[in-house]
Amino acid sequence: MLWEFSYKKTWLHKINPSFKLAIVFLLCIQVLFIHNLNFIINYMLAVLILYLFFTGHPSMRLLLISVPFIILFLTSSTSMIFFGKGEETWFEWGLIHVTEESFFRGIHIGVRGLIFAVLGVVFALTTRPVYLFYSLMQQLKLRPKYAYSFLAAVQLIPIMVEEMQNRRSALKVRGVQYRKGFSGFIDKFRLYSIPLLSQSIRRAHRLAVAMEAKSFQGAANRTFYYKMGFSWLDIVLLLYFIISISASYFLAIYFPYFPATDVRFG
Repeated sequence: MLWEFSYKKTWLHKINPSFKLAIVFLLCIQVLFIHNLNFIINYMLAVLILYLFFTGHPSMRLLLISVPFIILFLTSSTSMIFFGKGEETWFEWGLIHVTEESFFRGIHIGVRGLIFAVLGVVFALTTRPVYLFYSLMQQLKLRPKYAYSFLAAVQLIPIMVEEMQNRRSALKVRGVQYRKGFSGFIDKFRLYSIPLLSQSIRRAHRLAVAMEAKSFQGAANRTFYYKMGFSWLDIVLLLYFIISISASYFLAIYFPYFPATDVRFG
């Protein structure tokens, strides 16, 4: 059972995964300290350029992935816009109180959440888990027993899903009937959980024994099938964010969209 999607390899796929992870982590920390609405909107546009043009995935797939982003933006921003506080009232009806300050703060929170989501998805769409863990072992000195354990767990997920589908088909062939309501849920839980759990325990034990036999505990010096290193493309990614963030800041200063320079103080 394969969970692979066709995509076009871009320069983002060739960047060292550990370096990319560090960049994404630092960017998420930086976004927490941005309170200028114009700056963070420009920041979002810079991140969206990577998502839309350099992840290498088809437009329709990117559009489908964007649906949760839009829902996240709407839910996080409207809760602050409709029920925030401020002095300049724009609209008031019952519990709904929209002010100029609450509008800017709501947009700011929504854009911030959008940046977090897009950065995470850009990393996920352009990074293979195998390369990531090999890079963590080689560049960040992660112990092999932890890295290979995570890789093994990722590989076991499709197997577990396939076993669940086989179990469902077998019960259907046997004509198993479930009771209605909560009792039916208990029946399904009993028929699925016990066989799947026992099989998972046996498979995990065999895997642990095999990994121990091949010295995956990291006591000896190991060689790696994939050699992960750094390249000039890592510098390209760093320069991209330095230039785009600097340009976003200066554009926010000289060509602002909104008068709000600090949403904390309205």
